[in-house]
Amino acid sequence: MLKVDKVQKSYKKNGLFSSERQIVLKNVSLECRNGECLGIIGESGSGKSTLGRLMLGIEKPDCGTVLIDGMNVEDRRVRLGNISAVFQDYKSSLNPFFTVEEAILEPLKIQNKSKKENKDKVTTLLNQVGLPSSYRNKYSHELSGGEIQRVCIARAISTEPKCILLDEAISSLDVSVQIQVLELLKDLKRIYNMSYVFITHDIQAAAYICDRVIIFKDGQIEEIVAIEHLKDVKSVYARKLLKSLITF
Repeated sequence: MLKVDKVQKSYKKNGLFSSERQIVLKNVSLECRNGECLGIIGESGSGKSTLGRLMLGIEKPDCGTVLIDGMNVEDRRVRLGNISAVFQDYKSSLNPFFTVEEAILEPLKIQNKSKKENKDKVTTLLNQVGLPSSYRNKYSHELSGGEIQRVCIARAISTEPKCILLDEAISSLDVSVQIQVLELLKDLKRIYNMSYVFITHDIQAAAYICDRVIIFKDGQIEEIVAIEHLKDVKSVYARKLLKSLITF
């Protein structure tokens, strides 16, 4: 469904006018299947968030392609309604001048539905993410971090996309709230049969929600493993990384 094919990405080193480039992604190929939660785990600077931006069409690869159902995500029309995202920095994810309702309605504008249909949709979405309908008139500064992230999730699923990319989406939340949000994501995945790309450094969270995990190292895929075989990873790096991340 979401396919990354031989993608490479580099950036200029030491400023805009430098001719020297740093390679961040090296010949990366992977596929996220329909209804799957695919985890991407790696150390800081491994290139996993850069890969996420390419998947979203925010940046373009130097070579290679990112496709949704065979169509290139570089085309805005392909991205609209097919892929959305929830990011780590929930505080900057919502326009502070928008009410919760306005924030959720923003991506729905492309669907040209009536005001009543949109209002009903907001009510449904708030209910699905565990927030009362009265929150539709609140602003982000009136909400807790967990509540803001729930609004961000409601906005992300509002167009019922085929895939949602979650880039460290729970790492800024308190542990108790993280568990609640993970449960919410699992419930929504069942309701909408969406695919998730779950970018994280939290192996416990990945083990809780993912079907398969990609171990990422220095811009390359080190190993791909089904979640039930996570403790049986083969590469030395994967074993070392998992050992450093597991705290239980």
